[in-house]
Amino acid sequence: MDMQLQDKTVIVTAGSKGLGKAIATAFAEERAVVYISSRNETNLKQAVKEIKQKTGNNSVSYVVCDMKDPQAIKQMIHSILDQRKTIDVLINNAGGPPAGSFLEMNDEYWYHAFELNLLSFIRTIRAVVPQMQQQQAGHIVNVASSSIKQALDNLVLSNTMRPGIVGLSKTLAQELSQDNILINTVGPGSVKTDRILDLNRKQAGKLGVSEEEVMNKAEAQIPMKRYGRPEEFAKAILFLASASNTYITGQSLIVDGGLIKSL
Repeated sequence: MDMQLQDKTVIVTAGSKGLGKAIATAFAEERAVVYISSRNETNLKQAVKEIKQKTGNNSVSYVVCDMKDPQAIKQMIHSILDQRKTIDVLINNAGGPPAGSFLEMNDEYWYHAFELNLLSFIRTIRAVVPQMQQQQAGHIVNVASSSIKQALDNLVLSNTMRPGIVGLSKTLAQELSQDNILINTVGPGSVKTDRILDLNRKQAGKLGVSEEEVMNKAEAQIPMKRYGRPEEFAKAILFLASASNTYITGQSLIVDGGLIKSL
């Protein structure tokens, strides 16, 4: 299937590690012009180097951007538009909020999760939509979590903020479809990233068991009996953000190996 992404301008936020890096790599393999962002320039430089080496695509660049800073987001978008004149695809991604129960989370945790995991998506979309409206085309994919379908234990911040992304995407699908801008939400289940391994580590410490035991128990609950790979998750994003998707908008997809049982 030809995704028709060659020379298309793609932004992947939080693209230096984990799912973001896997997504950026998938677009680079399709010969897109890819921009990744994060706060850490060292990590960005290394990610760009590795993506170029793996894909042979030299049209991969980075922009340092703190997604909690509205001015930084505006500057990132303006900088890319100055170089490319058009933005075809926006992949909104952000690191997951801290694990913990309700009473463990003070206002600082809540404000941080709101700014990083919901408001940053709003700000980035607001910055790219006018240009997408001008060209009468665009794809936006918001990366969330399986908590958009089912509340996850000990992840109250994610369970609260991530469903807000679904409401945002559903609303914007209604407002922007007339401009041929398609927007969807994709949530990873147990995809093997540093975040999942960190959550396993904390769970193992709390239970007094090994990390391997926690992982084995988690994988046993997945119908496919294994964690997903980041590149598998990236394939779903790639399709929804490509020219192959011409009619899917306002939808929420979970990539989880069948783990979540809600309808």
